[in-house]
Amino acid sequence: MKENLFEMGAKFEDEWSSDNKNKPSKNQSIEVKTPEKHQLHFAKEKRRGKVVTIVKPFHLEKKELQALLKILKKKLGTGGTAKEESLEFQGEITEMLRGYLEDLGYRFKK
Repeated sequence: MKENLFEMGAKFEDEWSSDNKNKPSKNQSIEVKTPEKHQLHFAKEKRRGKVVTIVKPFHLEKKELQALLKILKKKLGTGGTAKEESLEFQGEITEMLRGYLEDLGYRFKK
């Protein structure tokens, strides 16, 4: 009888494990800046026929960014979300958003 030339299955060696629930942690060090040191800019996108206003880059921790988003959504009366280091708002609200952020001490690129 011939020896099987093809093996089925995986070999778990040092760099492999069978546990797919443990994901490698992302060690991204976020440099937290004060509002006066931010250099924000606006971008607009059309998604499904509607305008989305994007403000970025924020150098804040995730909790602080979420808190800022909550405050701005309440003041603007619109929906929005925080993605990585940017805030996205529904609608074309650039001027109102700029005013509220300047009141909080944030700066913008010219």
